Amino acid sequence: MTYLHFYKSNQDGNGVMPMNSQVSEILRHFEEAHKEDIEVITQVLARITTLSPEQIKPYLDTMLERLVKPQAERPLYETATPFELSQAFREWADSHDRNTPLLSDYAVSRESMYSDEE
Repeated sequence: MTYLHFYKSNQDGNGVMPMNSQVSEILRHFEEAHKEDIEVITQVLARITTLSPEQIKPYLDTMLERLVKPQAERPLYETATPFELSQAFREWADSHDRNTPLLSDYAVSRESMYSDEE
């Protein structure tokens, strides 16, 4: 099973998995799949440093989380279809209050952005 298949199989009905949960699940799967390699890395790090495997484990866990996290946090524009992007934009636009007062022409003019004092 690839990580993408694992990710897709663990999404909720809306195709969304909470980010922390998603990263934790991917990291857990990664650690299970590479348990022996991670143990060897831990032992090598213990051998070349003065730290015990128990002291190294938190550092290694943090590093693995950072390495796995970018795969899990790809932005919508990289992963979505054109239809999904369009739908997300419409939902975003609909989430704003339509009765918000508009800014005046002066408020958005170049002159209003610079003070008259020089």
